[in-house]
Amino acid sequence: MLRVVLAQPRGFCAGVERAIEIVERALKKYGPPIYVRHEIVHNRHVVESLRTRGAVFVDELDEVPPGAMTVFSAHGVARRVEELAAERSLPVIDATCPLVAKVHNEGRRYAAQGREIVLVGHAGHAEVEGTIGQIDGTVHLVQTVDDVGRLTVGDPAKLAYITQTTLSVDDTRGIIAALQARFPAIVGPDVRDICYATQNRQSAVRDLAAQVDMILVVGSRNSSNSNRLREIGEELGKPSYLIDDASALDPAWFAGKTSVGVTAGASAPETLVQGVLEGLRRFGEIDISTLAGVAEDVRFRFPAELADA
Repeated sequence: MLRVVLAQPRGFCAGVERAIEIVERALKKYGPPIYVRHEIVHNRHVVESLRTRGAVFVDELDEVPPGAMTVFSAHGVARRVEELAAERSLPVIDATCPLVAKVHNEGRRYAAQGREIVLVGHAGHAEVEGTIGQIDGTVHLVQTVDDVGRLTVGDPAKLAYITQTTLSVDDTRGIIAALQARFPAIVGPDVRDICYATQNRQSAVRDLAAQVDMILVVGSRNSSNSNRLREIGEELGKPSYLIDDASALDPAWFAGKTSVGVTAGASAPETLVQGVLEGLRRFGEIDISTLAGVAEDVRFRFPAELADA
């Protein structure tokens, strides 16, 4: 028998739930098609499900027909994108995660103080591009401690840092320490401002790794937080696999294994986790338990135009 331990918490965070429901409510209130700039969240199954119901995903606003209802994704957008939407008189619903919006506000506040900004994050990630585009002034992107050593700034006494929300306190601790060592006057937000969901899911994987032989992370390859969950499992010495769904399960992974941990990235729906459990049952009998973990009760308000939709 294979022992299966589920991480707690796992899967959808409040920002993702809100973003998906914004598209669903918009489809219900305004009717399809609803145009969404970039993937609403980084999960293939979620995107495909919304697409079948009338959501049209576009890379840029020039693909949106005149006057069509437009949604900005949970990752946030650059100010220039907001301006382009206004220039084209597009009706816009902003599904930016409130925690991402908080980072935007912090960055703008620091820039207004005349500080250069150091953004800790992943180059090319939609959230990072949106954050950089929300801040007037100089923004330096750092991804590693080594990047901190190579940083060239105008005035070391006028520096501030902010972080991508899908990185945890653990992910950023070393980089922030390096920034503080090199630039003692640097200021930044309290670590409590970092995304609670990212931290909770990573802590749960650490707990999981202590109890199982291997780890399965349900999530899409373009999901930053899902990839990080898999990396943590590997760092803790457990074979770890990032899978979109049950179809990716490989029987060879389970040779000689008596226990497996299952978790899901913040943009992966619970239905996929349950599908993976069904997939595991095809290999033989399983015994399922769930870790004791943090119970998340965070809820975010909906935009005013959809509050009663």
